[in-house]
Amino acid sequence: MATSSVSKGCFVFKPKDSRKRKISITADYFNKGKAVSENDELRFSTYQSLWQQMKEETERLQEHLNEKIFDNLISFIKTSHTQVNSEVNDWSYRMRCSEIPTAALVLGVNVPDHEMTVQGLSELLKQSLTPHVVCLQSKECTTVKQVLQKILMNLTGGSGNDEEEDVHYSVEFHQSKMNCSMASLCRWYNTITKKSTSKSPSKKRKSSLQHEEVLPIVIIFKDLESFLPKVLQDFIIIASNYIQHLPLVLVFGIATSPITIHRMLPQSVSSLLCIELFQSLSCTDHLATVIDKLVLTTEFPFKLSGKVLQVLNNIFLYHDFSAKNFVKGFQLSLLEHFYSQPLSLLCCALNETNARVQNLTHDDCELIRQLPSFMGYVDDQDSEKQVELLTNDQYLKTVVQTLLTTLHIYHKNYFPVLKCLHIFTSSLPKYPLGKQIRELYITCLESNIWENEEYSSAFQLLRMMARDELVCLLQECIEVLQSSEHTSLTLSVQTLEDFLAKFQKLDEVPKEDVEEGQECKARSQKSLQKKTDLYQLQKTLMEMKELKRSKKPSKFEVLRMDVLEFMDKLVRKYLVPPETQPLHELVYFKAASALRRHLNAAPRAGLQIALSNPYYYLKNEALKSEGGTITNVAPDICIIYKLHLECGRLINLYDWLQAFATVVRAAEGKDRDKINNGQVDGVLHARFIRAVSDLEFLGFIKPTKLKTDHVARLTWGGF
Repeated sequence: MATSSVSKGCFVFKPKDSRKRKISITADYFNKGKAVSENDELRFSTYQSLWQQMKEETERLQEHLNEKIFDNLISFIKTSHTQVNSEVNDWSYRMRCSEIPTAALVLGVNVPDHEMTVQGLSELLKQSLTPHVVCLQSKECTTVKQVLQKILMNLTGGSGNDEEEDVHYSVEFHQSKMNCSMASLCRWYNTITKKSTSKSPSKKRKSSLQHEEVLPIVIIFKDLESFLPKVLQDFIIIASNYIQHLPLVLVFGIATSPITIHRMLPQSVSSLLCIELFQSLSCTDHLATVIDKLVLTTEFPFKLSGKVLQVLNNIFLYHDFSAKNFVKGFQLSLLEHFYSQPLSLLCCALNETNARVQNLTHDDCELIRQLPSFMGYVDDQDSEKQVELLTNDQYLKTVVQTLLTTLHIYHKNYFPVLKCLHIFTSSLPKYPLGKQIRELYITCLESNIWENEEYSSAFQLLRMMARDELVCLLQECIEVLQSSEHTSLTLSVQTLEDFLAKFQKLDEVPKEDVEEGQECKARSQKSLQKKTDLYQLQKTLMEMKELKRSKKPSKFEVLRMDVLEFMDKLVRKYLVPPETQPLHELVYFKAASALRRHLNAAPRAGLQIALSNPYYYLKNEALKSEGGTITNVAPDICIIYKLHLECGRLINLYDWLQAFATVVRAAEGKDRDKINNGQVDGVLHARFIRAVSDLEFLGFIKPTKLKTDHVARLTWGGF
């Protein structure tokens, strides 16, 4: 037998570790277009370490947010098929056994976050309760047969109890998918349970009052609304006939409302389910927690400017309500900051900045001197210090260390005071400064908040707040300020505690003040009860109004004004915009336009730019052209697009073809006679047809019934 054909084979070598490839791709993008230096490597490593810390914090946060609902779900699944021997003959128990336990998990409209939640639930179930967990998606289950195949393939491929038995059933099902049925699933489950019980015979010697533990089969429908109702109904009817033999538990992932179950399932089918409702955390609360852990913290030195945070907030509110996509946008902002800012190597922990500042080169020092915030700082210094800052690199490094420490202290004081202001204003009517703290934070980042009209209206409402409400707000503010590690807020905490003690002493009101108030009230009532004309009534009301204005404020009113004045001083002292801080460009990312271009792109605008100016994306020097001209080396669809811009409402296909042939072959210097005679070869004709079809697919033209050899133009004007 000849073996020469072996040398003609095609062999595929898969990479050993895809994670390394991803890191190298990111590194290539980070260093694209420039030589790699120590500065670049340090910036990239700083980005990696900082993002790894943020990612771990996000994962811990996700586990903490889902902990309660996951515990309730596991408790429900664990007790759904628990059998108590004393209840076997109970009628209600037999009725429950004829129904399929179903958990209606309302996940919310933030669909991109559902995958992460369902994956976490599946892993937790496999670790703590049962290895028999299957996740189904609507796009993979368009028929009942596909649903059963998906369930059997997942279960027989990895039960974890007996590898030989799993391999046997897995090969059997893969070889003959036509045998996939609930009966096959029953045979497989009986084999698995017999094997597990034979390994531990002591489980049979239980008292009659103990529960018979079983390993339930959990089937998770990720996107219930996208499943075909007929497929779901048939599967539930089939599964209900085997509920006595299989411990099935269904989990419905719902994005809208629990009423969806009754809209998709008729009463005859929904009666086969024993449904219990589980509500996950709302997407707005989820985002508020993410912002509190990633943005409103001094644990990470990287910060977002007001416009960048507004872009991410708008994408969340008007597009997907996804906290996962918000974190991705935050990661992109972090990457863009370290990519575009050469001095971002100083965006690190405070204990690392001193060593990095001392290693700065002369070029780095020149970049620091060119920062707008540092130039303003230099202008405020005397002439001698200005000369030292602009000429002496070592002196500059000492000042930079001091300024970075000051910037860190600024953030240490900023966020606790911001949270206190939010506590005071979040419960006001109509929320003048916003209901969420992210809205207040964006306002504080962009300007002096005490100069806004909303700030003044908020404090006017606070001047009418009752004592009980004010005391609760003071207690919350004290807790927030006490959590701050910086000592400059210690005096503020002491002042608020003094205010709180004074409010508690107001319970003892002197009798003289009470009697005086009652006498004034009685006199005003008597004056109003007398018969008088309209003029006299108006005069009496004006006198009462003036009396009320000139009335001496009570002790509570005076104390309330003192509290509000103290809060106003805290706001004016600590909530100044970050633009006032020198070197804030090192830690704040401001390129909102770049972020919007990546995350919230306009497809039509990008498409028109690509067609009218292909050099913008392809970066080929041959594609450069002056405005309005058509180059023959451009892609066919670009030539067709520019030619169609010169036409009116209806475009003659023959004239269009002749113009296309003229542009494409004008520079070749041959077949000019064919062009003049109107002859076009087959290859050029095919290229024209393909380009016109692509342009029609993109929505720029459409066929028309007015003339058979014409097409109608759908768009007008260029970009």
